[in-house]
Amino acid sequence: MKKIGVVLMALVVLSNCRKAKKEEVASSKPQIDFLSPLGKEITLPEPSKKSLDQYTMAKEDYEKNPDDVDKIIWYGRRTAYLGKYEDAIALYAQGIKGFPEDARLYRHRGHRYISLRKFDEAIADLERAGQLIEGTENEIEPDGMPNAMNIPVSTLHGNIWYHLGLAYYLKHDYEKAFEAYTKCRASGKLPDNIVSSTHWLYMIQRRLGDSVLASKMLDPIEAEMDVIENQSYHELCKLYKGLIPVDSLLQTKTGTPSNDAVKYGVANWYFYNGNREKAKQMMSSLVESKSWSSFGYIAAESDLIEYFNPSPN
Repeated sequence: MKKIGVVLMALVVLSNCRKAKKEEVASSKPQIDFLSPLGKEITLPEPSKKSLDQYTMAKEDYEKNPDDVDKIIWYGRRTAYLGKYEDAIALYAQGIKGFPEDARLYRHRGHRYISLRKFDEAIADLERAGQLIEGTENEIEPDGMPNAMNIPVSTLHGNIWYHLGLAYYLKHDYEKAFEAYTKCRASGKLPDNIVSSTHWLYMIQRRLGDSVLASKMLDPIEAEMDVIENQSYHELCKLYKGLIPVDSLLQTKTGTPSNDAVKYGVANWYFYNGNREKAKQMMSSLVESKSWSSFGYIAAESDLIEYFNPSPN
């Protein structure tokens, strides 16, 4: 009986060791934070100390002043910069309950719906934001991630129309996307706004098959412009206008929003110029980058699904 007891105890110990080993292996696997429409498993990188400190400060400011809409917005923005888009959306939803007429809340929530590929929800929010700003004076929107010159280059109106146009574009509703980007370009005369909106206006008309109107969209583009932040869009617009060769943009790496924008723009240039194989190759390469929430990445992903029918991984 004593031997049987010893054997049973040994089996229990062995079983517990195996269970602990399985739990250790399971816990060592990276957490999947997002599954892309193409089946790619996304794991959020560790945030920088600066990002965490900014998030903590925004959270503390919000907790001290939970009824201050500006505190809600910044808490949501800092949360989103950590990649926690669902949490940011929940914060904006809470803010909308208290401030249903504040267009900024819909603008930021719409942006983060785009990040999560929820384009219909994004369109609903951004259309609502567009209604709320009717008859109001435009205003500079503070930067959450300032450029090298620390000069904000975007406006509330411009961002609403920009993101609305993008959401429609990602659904391949090009007529509505063109309408939104037309409003975006009319919202401000800053060169950064001109090149970013013109980039999309041109691509949309090429997608629609109107090369004449597409070329007309490039009228404001010059070889030298005082662009502070959107150099990638300026370079693409110069390509479209024939001011630089496509080879000059082919070496752009992926992994940052600006680089992804260039690579997508060039891939799209090949697409509407009839080289679908090259376009597919570049778009497929782009969606292997780490910058899964960049607009270039999401646009390439959407096009691969719409025009090339790839199977999820």
